[in-house]
Amino acid sequence: MGIQSKRTKTKTRRYTRDVDQSKSDLLSPRHLQQFKDTKSPEDLPGLGRHYCVQCSRWFDTEFSLTTHNKGKPHKRRVKDLLNPYTHKEADAAGGLTWTDNGPSSKTKAQDMELDMTS
Repeated sequence: MGIQSKRTKTKTRRYTRDVDQSKSDLLSPRHLQQFKDTKSPEDLPGLGRHYCVQCSRWFDTEFSLTTHNKGKPHKRRVKDLLNPYTHKEADAAGGLTWTDNGPSSKTKAQDMELDMTS
């Protein structure tokens, strides 16, 4: 059968490794080597010599790699790797946590009742 939509095909073609996978590559050289071994050097840009570990991208030349390292997308990715989201933050974004809005305020009717009784 195959992919019907051209947009879906383009999205999957540009897909890179997730932040947690890149973090594993940084922490464990063995994990990075296993990923690199799955790719054949003949199919990679620059024969697989120039690789950005943080962004999980291959480059043709050393110059293009250094230019990439100075760019905004690379700096954003490094920032994401340094400060990853926690499960607590993810749950809060999804609306799964209880929020403390402080002490409940009294309504006008309750204030009136207190004034009448005193």
